[in-house]
Amino acid sequence: MDLESTYEIDRVAGFISARAFRRVALQFPDELLKDSTRIVAALHEKLRSFNQLQAGSNGDAKDVKLYVMADTMYGNCCVDEVGASHANADCVIHYGRTCFSPTSTLPAFLVLGKASLGVPLCAQKLCEYIKKTGKPILVLYGLEYGHAITEIKASVGSQACFELEVHYADIMSPIITPPETFSSMNEQPELSDGQCANVRSTQESNAAYCIGGLTWSLPVGRRMEDYLIFYVGSDDPAFANILMTYNACEIVRYDATEDLLVNDFSQQKRILKRRYFLIEKAKDASIIGILVGTLGVAGYLHMIHQMKDLITRAGKKAYTFVMGRPNPAKLANFPECDIFVYVSCAQTALLDSKEFLAPVITPFEAMIAFGRGSEWTGAYVTEFRDLITSSPMEAKNQSEARFSFIQGGYVEDVEQQEVEEVEDGVSALVNITEKALRVRDKDSQTLMPGTAKSGAEYFATRSYHGLDIHPENNFSEPFLIGKSGRASGYKNETAQQS
Repeated sequence: MDLESTYEIDRVAGFISARAFRRVALQFPDELLKDSTRIVAALHEKLRSFNQLQAGSNGDAKDVKLYVMADTMYGNCCVDEVGASHANADCVIHYGRTCFSPTSTLPAFLVLGKASLGVPLCAQKLCEYIKKTGKPILVLYGLEYGHAITEIKASVGSQACFELEVHYADIMSPIITPPETFSSMNEQPELSDGQCANVRSTQESNAAYCIGGLTWSLPVGRRMEDYLIFYVGSDDPAFANILMTYNACEIVRYDATEDLLVNDFSQQKRILKRRYFLIEKAKDASIIGILVGTLGVAGYLHMIHQMKDLITRAGKKAYTFVMGRPNPAKLANFPECDIFVYVSCAQTALLDSKEFLAPVITPFEAMIAFGRGSEWTGAYVTEFRDLITSSPMEAKNQSEARFSFIQGGYVEDVEQQEVEEVEDGVSALVNITEKALRVRDKDSQTLMPGTAKSGAEYFATRSYHGLDIHPENNFSEPFLIGKSGRASGYKNETAQQS
């Protein structure tokens, strides 16, 4: 495929020209940086021709300044509004894999790209599965294969595969405009029950679904569990998001690069079991760190406040960390945290934390662990904007005994501090210091592991507290003179040799 077709030069230039943007940020993932110079040159040429048509005279393409952005602080799938703000950009053109998360302040245009796909082979595999299965089929796909779906429909129709009901998902509009409900980051979005955060149903009779930029509707009376999902694409975070969200559905994946069908997802299914284990581990945690994994997805600040409120109401201590792309070395700098809650987009939220010092969970898992009446049912939500509520979620009563699967018995968190009104800074500091001093043991000056309820208490449990000072010993000790000279031969050593 040629450059203009693959990267939609005409549509991008039309978007910029129609909205009269003058400073445009072009966001590229690492694998597409090699094409950035050619894309910038093609955009300049196309914008120049658009200016000539609109002005009726020689337009100046230099009026539109293009800035190339790479090495984003957070995931490549999200629009990097922080990086664009450094260039004072009016909008962002995002290239490559995307999660379709709405932006907070800047409009964006998503260029999905076009990956090669053998349409006849894919349609043949789909028809074979249509004839073999007894369920209606829902065809989902990676966004880079969206350009070939129309051909797949025609090819399947030509092979007379009409025995069962087949639905195809559509791609949402690539233009993202910051919603008015997110204009103030201290406000919450207005979501209706049963609808996803980034699409509204236009058909009242059908149930609308959306995930990762794909949207579709099912007839009345149909549920997702009634359908077999036929996914066209690679095993990437977008597919993992679908696999976790619709884990009750039968799923088949067509790998376009290898031309084969994959229906064994036992390894992925084990992830659900591990996520349940992490929820149980979070229930026993006392100090929770909230990892801010995005500064651009609309509603992220409200979700952080909601997590803080939920954790505090559960009688636990919360700390907030703004961190791009967490790794074991970064999080090991905060050993006082028993667990971390990762607030990020749906495709980066499922962080494999096996090698981390403390596990990392999602906001959905935190709500189950700390919320009253929340139990694990197998249903999973990766999009945090679908979890934002207008009223505070009721936390679990820590005074009630509960069974801990981690400790293997009933536990009662009687030592958890009750939620009190926020005091002034001096009083709060005095209370924390008094408690940190009060929990020290007279002999070992340490606590039992896992009993610290705040960062101050945790640091009081450390075996090393700096240089030991003994105020009861008032006698001064003589100074000792150390060695002098070079390591190859100190002065006292040379004197002995001579």
